[in-house]
Amino acid sequence: MLGKLFKSKKATLEIVSPLTGKAVQLTEVPDEAFAGKHMGDGVAIEPTVGKLIAPFDGTIAHVIHTNHAVIIEHESGVQLLAHIGINTVAMQGEGFTGHVQTGDTVKAGQTLIEFDIDKIKAAGYPVITPVIIANGETVAEMETMFGDVKAGDTTVIRAVLA
Repeated sequence: MLGKLFKSKKATLEIVSPLTGKAVQLTEVPDEAFAGKHMGDGVAIEPTVGKLIAPFDGTIAHVIHTNHAVIIEHESGVQLLAHIGINTVAMQGEGFTGHVQTGDTVKAGQTLIEFDIDKIKAAGYPVITPVIIANGETVAEMETMFGDVKAGDTTVIRAVLA
């Protein structure tokens, strides 16, 4: 009985939206790798503002050289991938301005990448942005939230750490 009373609760990581816009289910992403959760689980955000921020304090684990995607690692080991748009790698960096490099330490709210929503749409690419936990083994349970979101303010993923 005492074991149940003193059972430790696992740590929970609240991940706020790195974008302002509308959070939707990953199944709405027009790309099977993301929609099928082959890259990881999370949410997709239809951004209304072209600025991606750090959702928590962490380290930049990787920035794609075209600045359309970034992986930020939390001190818990959770790695969050934000991939701006679908097939936007084909834009070869046009319309994307990176503000961080791999290895940088960042603070929650810090701008990571700015991007031109109109330029992405004009090039014929969906701007919907998957925001996923890329290393799912670090998470025991996950809850995702949908609807209107504000960068740095609205929780989109609540993860119970493994």
